[in-house]
Amino acid sequence: MENETMIRTVIRTGQQPTQAQIREIEKAASLPVMPDEDAPELTLEQYAEMAEIARSRRSQNVKPVISLRISPETLDKAKATGKGYTGFLSRLLDNAINDPQMVSKSL
Repeated sequence: MENETMIRTVIRTGQQPTQAQIREIEKAASLPVMPDEDAPELTLEQYAEMAEIARSRRSQNVKPVISLRISPETLDKAKATGKGYTGFLSRLLDNAINDPQMVSKSL
């Protein structure tokens, strides 16, 4: 493996890889994973610690589910922004509620 040459290629969105690139990917996929000093193999304790950190972060990011009535026009505009429109609406509401002028205008 030490004598192998590293090949870096940028494949842009929508661009298809060449047959040579596909062969390189298939070749790399068949090679074993070799931990080294830059990326050592993780211990079971390290995996457990990372899993606990992930669980903790997930529990901190849980958002309550609410029911909210909005006009059909507003919903259509939000849906027109594309996939993830509910996240967009959440961020929009966060920004509005933190803007004193917007709050006083909406009361």
